[in-house]
Order: sequence, then C-alpha cells, then structure tokens
Amino acid sequence: MDYSGRPCTAPYNPQAGEGRVTRENRVVDAAGSRHRIDRWLWCARFHRSRSLAAAAVSSGKVHVNGERAKPARDIAVGDRLDITLGSDACTVIVVSLPSRRGPATEARACYEETTDSVLRRAVARERRQVERRSDTAPPG
Repeated sequence: MDYSGRPCTAPYNPQAGEGRVTRENRVVDAAGSRHRIDRWLWCARFHRSRSLAAAAVSSGKVHVNGERAKPARDIAVGDRLDITLGSDACTVIVVSLPSRRGPATEARACYEETTDSVLRRAVARERRQVERRSDTAPPG
C-alpha cells in the first residue's frame, strides 16, 4: 500500500523520479547490457549448470575486475573475469552478453581470452604433459 492507503501496482523506483514505476519510467538496461555473472558463465559454457556457476562464484573462483564477486553480481561488456577451473586459471574479457545458452561456437564469441592467459595455460599444459610422461616412463 502506498501512503494514500491504496495498494501499489508497481514497486517504487527512486531512480525513476517521482511516483510509481510504470512501463514508461521503469529503469531497464538498454538492450540487456547487463547479466548476472552466474548466468553469463553458464551461457558462455564455463560451467555445465547455472547452480555450478553460482557455486564457483560463491567459493571465490571467479573475480570481476580484480574483485571477488557474488553470483548476483552484474557484469557488462568490457569487464575482465579471472576464472579458476580446476588447476587452470584463465583471464577473459567479456565481449558480448548472450541472450541464451547456445552452441559452443556462439559461447566462444562471448569472450576473448587475454594473451597472458593463453600463454600461462599453454605453459601449465606442457608442464602437466611432461609430468605425465615422466610418471608413466618405464624405469631403466
């Protein structure tokens, strides 16, 4: 109920100015310019489910622009995400915000991995392969 005793039909939005929120004065991001981070990670196929993405964000495995984030944190195009997946850590720049979880080719177009991250992951991959070869090599 509002101050006049009548029930409100829309929530109050202080950014919209005076009065109640209507279709015309509702604060909406232009063309979906923001996404929850857990939804973006799921759409970009970093995690198999949105709940796994939310758990990864909650446990501190995802940082947005160098800061720890919560699953409901909004991200925008141009944000830098530091993502830890198992033993790999990658840094990506958000290029687009997908409207749905599509095929892998669409998901790959949503981000751009930094060159430092690509090199860091390549070195780690080589190190793991060398360790794997030395562990399986027969003695002698």
